[in-house]
Amino acid sequence: MQDLSELFWNASIDDLKKGYVYLDSDDAYVCLVCGKNFVRGVVYQEDNVFYEAEKYATVHLGKEHGSMFDYLLNLDKKVTGLTEHQKNLLELFQKGCSDQEIVKLLEGGSTSTIRNHRFALREKEKQAKVFLAIMGLLEGRSGKRQKLVSVHRTATMVDDRYVTTQEENEAVLKNYFKDGLDGILSEFPSKEKKKLVVLKHIVKRFEMNRTYTEKEVNEILKSLYPDFVTIRRYMIEYGFMDRNKDGSAYWLKI
Repeated sequence: MQDLSELFWNASIDDLKKGYVYLDSDDAYVCLVCGKNFVRGVVYQEDNVFYEAEKYATVHLGKEHGSMFDYLLNLDKKVTGLTEHQKNLLELFQKGCSDQEIVKLLEGGSTSTIRNHRFALREKEKQAKVFLAIMGLLEGRSGKRQKLVSVHRTATMVDDRYVTTQEENEAVLKNYFKDGLDGILSEFPSKEKKKLVVLKHIVKRFEMNRTYTEKEVNEILKSLYPDFVTIRRYMIEYGFMDRNKDGSAYWLKI
């Protein structure tokens, strides 16, 4: 299956709203939140009710992740471009609250201020539509264009370290995995940009929707590089993996 972050960023607006995308190569519907897939033609059972694959994808989303509105709204500011105040307002708008009710709930401001926020957000929507159209036309222009590697959604910081072309990505992996992509890591890069490329490849050794003990994480990392502690630390630092406070459980975030 394709990288979940890549699926998320390549999904259409309608697919993002639904929360899943159909992946032709797997003949399955893939949850854009957790990566779980539902194979077309398979019947799924939930609470003594049987569902075909696409319908069960919606059941899974509602049960496991709640609404896509809430999920998308609560993504980091670097992804949504929204301030906390704007997020709070959008949540109240979605609930159908009137301007007067919002003023009371926020314990401040005025109805005219809320109306101004509604107007500003609608203008932001218009700008986003125009920008998407411009980028769509740019994608369709003739001539070769360098394709950038997608940034994983749980990245803890996004800057020029993430600006990597497919060609650069392949060159880095070839240089640091000299015996092939399934082989060991020859050395851990010192440059942050190359670290990100290597780490994004390493996380493919782990499974989505699975919890690992620290020992299991160490064993997987140790099999490809002696200084597994450093790699484990960077995987957490860069948002590829998370753990609970006592370090007894680890899981992929991407």
